[in-house]
Amino acid sequence: MTENYVELHRQGPVAAILVNRPDARNALTAAMRARMLELFEQLGDDPAVRVVTLRGAGGKSFISGADISEFNQQSADDVLELASRDEQLYRAIERVRAPTVAVIEGYALGGGLMLAAICDLRICTSDSKFGITSAKNLGNALSAGMYTRLAALLGVGRTKELLISSQMLDASKALAWGLVNEVHERGDFDERADALTERLAGHAPLTMWAAKESMHRLAPPLPAEDDILRTVAESEDFREGVAAFMEKRPPVWRNR
Repeated sequence: MTENYVELHRQGPVAAILVNRPDARNALTAAMRARMLELFEQLGDDPAVRVVTLRGAGGKSFISGADISEFNQQSADDVLELASRDEQLYRAIERVRAPTVAVIEGYALGGGLMLAAICDLRICTSDSKFGITSAKNLGNALSAGMYTRLAALLGVGRTKELLISSQMLDASKALAWGLVNEVHERGDFDERADALTERLAGHAPLTMWAAKESMHRLAPPLPAEDDILRTVAESEDFREGVAAFMEKRPPVWRNR
């Protein structure tokens, strides 16, 4: 079953969510995102959980974003519904009382980068790459909530650079931008990730929750901008981007 691609492993106070679809670079189907939502909601108020980690299996990709093959038959209304469901997932991650840590090996792309950005902390390997390359190769748009969250994390200028330039960031630039908190070599990565989660698990849980909750209350309200997303979702360019992606060819943009 598809939901088996998203696994929950618990060891003491640490709850680890693993995206286990390495043959597809851990791309997320709608069913996988629904399963992830279920797990984060399950863990949200569990007093036995002191740390939650999110990781991709295989070592080559954290999460490469959405499974683009599902976009082929989607209408604009389907895209808006997907954005609404994704917003439920993002809020479920934010509502987890324990600190959340994205453990990143390899590529964090599109929705994978966004999931990492929503986590409280991010640790990555030195060969990790980050990017949202929709402007270059897909022609879709983010939800309004994700523009707001990325700007809060990176600042408006760097968020524009990330999205408009569609360039990949290496680990050192991601660290300099504040996109990740720690970068480690592959050889000791698991040890350093375990050390981080062990340290957090030993901290005062209410103090960590207070920091998280206070930051959420300081954040600006999320805008309702379905008109922007609908304009892009109904465009010929978005259909061309999906077709080109599936056919492994460069897209031809027509600005309509």
